[in-house]
Amino acid sequence: MTKKALLVIDMLNDFINPDGALYIGGKAEAVTRCVKEKIEDYRRDGNPVLFIMDRHHPEDEEFKIFPPHSLEGERGSEVVEELKPRPGEREISKRRFSAFFGTDLDLSLREMDINEIELSGVVTQICILYTAAEARMLHYGVQVDSSCVASFDSEAHRFALQEMEKTLGVNVL
Repeated sequence: MTKKALLVIDMLNDFINPDGALYIGGKAEAVTRCVKEKIEDYRRDGNPVLFIMDRHHPEDEEFKIFPPHSLEGERGSEVVEELKPRPGEREISKRRFSAFFGTDLDLSLREMDINEIELSGVVTQICILYTAAEARMLHYGVQVDSSCVASFDSEAHRFALQEMEKTLGVNVL
């Protein structure tokens, strides 16, 4: 039997709000609307929603690649107001691109008997793609609604969706 969960990835102030350190641009409003609808659908159907949150320390090595963002304890690392988790919904902090790397996401999903996940959020070619890759290596079924993921780079967004579908076997809608 298929049991599924929605992962809401990095829908944080630093990515979604115009004053955020890694603001994704004009697509932020549309992706927020789509993710909100997905969250409501999953909640209504009694399926779990897990919030995955980029959370970095000030000296994080990732800042050699990207500007400082989503600093632990600061507003930029908080889920945007319109998508706030409900009490009891799982919140998982991560420091790398994949939501599985160095976290208890796999254990949490297995404890809930989840075998299929839907990914939503940002950034398509970074955290969405690498989470999809690791999920497939762990034998999860993975689905991505292309309207519910976004990037600051439209070409990289298209590439990542194609890579997920053609190479990883992700069901891209």
